[in-house]
Amino acid sequence: MAENEKPDFAPKEYKMPKLDFSDTDVGKQAAKTAEKTHTVDKGESLWAIAEQELGDGKRWKEIYEANKDVIGDNPDLIKPGQELKIPS
Repeated sequence: MAENEKPDFAPKEYKMPKLDFSDTDVGKQAAKTAEKTHTVDKGESLWAIAEQELGDGKRWKEIYEANKDVIGDNPDLIKPGQELKIPS
């Protein structure tokens, strides 16, 4: 590079190519797993729901974490009629 020439550090215009993922399952699996729900019945607990839906009562925290917006801060206060998302 000659002394009087300076490198061009100015940003260049870059066009992002259009990406087509229509032939993949990306994002479709998440939509399928979010479809499973459980409506709380009188007397149920998260433990009982986890046992029934997930096969293990010890997984109740997974249901709670997925539904904090519905249940609130106390996982012991679920109410009949609440619709809970069941994680896979």
